[in-house]
Amino acid sequence: MSSALLNRLLSSDVSRREMLARTGCGFGMLGLAGMLQQQGMLEQTARADGLGNRSLNPLAPQKSHFEAKATRVVWLFINGGPSHVDTWDYRPELTRWNGKSIKEFDSEFKNTTGFFKDAVGNLMQSPFKFTPRGKCGKMVSEIFPHLGEHADKMAFIHSGHTESNNHSPALFAMNTGFARMGFPCVGSWVTYGLGSESANLPGFVVMSDPKGRGLPKGHAANWSAGFLPGVFQGTHLKPQGQPIDNLVRPSGLTDASQRSQLDLLKELNQFHFQEHEADTELAARIESFELAYRMQVAAPEAIAIESEPKHIQDMYGIGEDSCDHFARQCLQTRRLLERGVRFIQIYSGGMENQRSWDGHNDIEGNHRQFAGETEKPIAALITDLAQRGLLDSTLIVWCGEFGRLPIAQTGGKPGRDHNPHCFTAWMAGGGVKGGTTYGSSDDVGFKAHENKVHINDLHATILHLLGLNHEKLTYKYNGRQFRLTDVGGHVIKDIIA
Repeated sequence: MSSALLNRLLSSDVSRREMLARTGCGFGMLGLAGMLQQQGMLEQTARADGLGNRSLNPLAPQKSHFEAKATRVVWLFINGGPSHVDTWDYRPELTRWNGKSIKEFDSEFKNTTGFFKDAVGNLMQSPFKFTPRGKCGKMVSEIFPHLGEHADKMAFIHSGHTESNNHSPALFAMNTGFARMGFPCVGSWVTYGLGSESANLPGFVVMSDPKGRGLPKGHAANWSAGFLPGVFQGTHLKPQGQPIDNLVRPSGLTDASQRSQLDLLKELNQFHFQEHEADTELAARIESFELAYRMQVAAPEAIAIESEPKHIQDMYGIGEDSCDHFARQCLQTRRLLERGVRFIQIYSGGMENQRSWDGHNDIEGNHRQFAGETEKPIAALITDLAQRGLLDSTLIVWCGEFGRLPIAQTGGKPGRDHNPHCFTAWMAGGGVKGGTTYGSSDDVGFKAHENKVHINDLHATILHLLGLNHEKLTYKYNGRQFRLTDVGGHVIKDIIA
């Protein structure tokens, strides 16, 4: 319907009967389209250069490229860069080389590898004891007493590497595949490709550190939709106060009056959209209004962990000073997954240094603290998903933005500097072959050594487990077809069951 016709219909010289006659068919078709879409009878296709018919609901469930092993993802983002040699990557040779110069081991080492080039010490063994866990006998650090119980469910990748040794670009790279802002993150690509399984909750949810330690560096750019339509951006649940702005309806506004306002707004937006069908941001905005309205009912119930039985709360560690905050987020995660949220990312740690896993000083105290905050809740999440029959269809990813150097950073209690040459990640659930290890670092954990895994490979594997071909999941922007894995990426088939 043109703007001129709409203006004429709304003018005083048009009778009520004429207006109904002219608009009845149009509104009827809108209603029919909505009903057909809800019943899955209206074709929803994802084109390489856009969203096709998604304008009716950009978050409608989409078919995967092939049969998926997982339908949803939880990414436990270990913000700050966890030390692989103090967590999951047992390097006994590091003990033998303890106190020696790394240049004796690697003559090509340069002080610019880390971030603090003037605080380079000698090789330093891990302050933590490692013991074999599970039937697979995986050597696990003592800081993971609960999480180590699930070693047989995990696939470990010990040969990850990235390009940047600085937090912000490394965070962007791990989240988007590019070491600069402006690109869609993994969660946005996943919801773009698969849509959402929930009509009343966001498809992509992000939780950040709730202890006043701030957002990760780069802030919301880490869960941005980039050049994808804005509806695919992550919805950040604020760690304190009301989790989402305007989640509670203003006093004095009834459900009927709010619904009436939204209906009028939607009709006017649809008239405008017919003249600007290429404006995907407008389609996203229309859907965001409707989703916000539905969330006012669904979201408070979804995150109300108080309704959970006490033994479940106790299993997660709710009420324990060390891990209560992260335990609440993990339990909320399980409830959101049950209600159809497609992708959830939880950040452990805040802005920098001792407020995150960025252990430049006192690596022992830093990692013991943050492992103590997270490992029991994560272990409970795995157990809870398994006992509810959801683990097999839920992919869990544990990873930070890079690893840490095997040498000591001098000054105060010894810490470790940034290391882009090697990091460890693990996956569990969702089609992963548990109890396996892929790739390795060198003897002291300085560089990825065998079966190197780039961030593009990690992303390609996540998409593959969700039934998405990383080379076909594309979006045309500025005349070029973009994808999460850019021009690289290989699926790590050895960790897939």
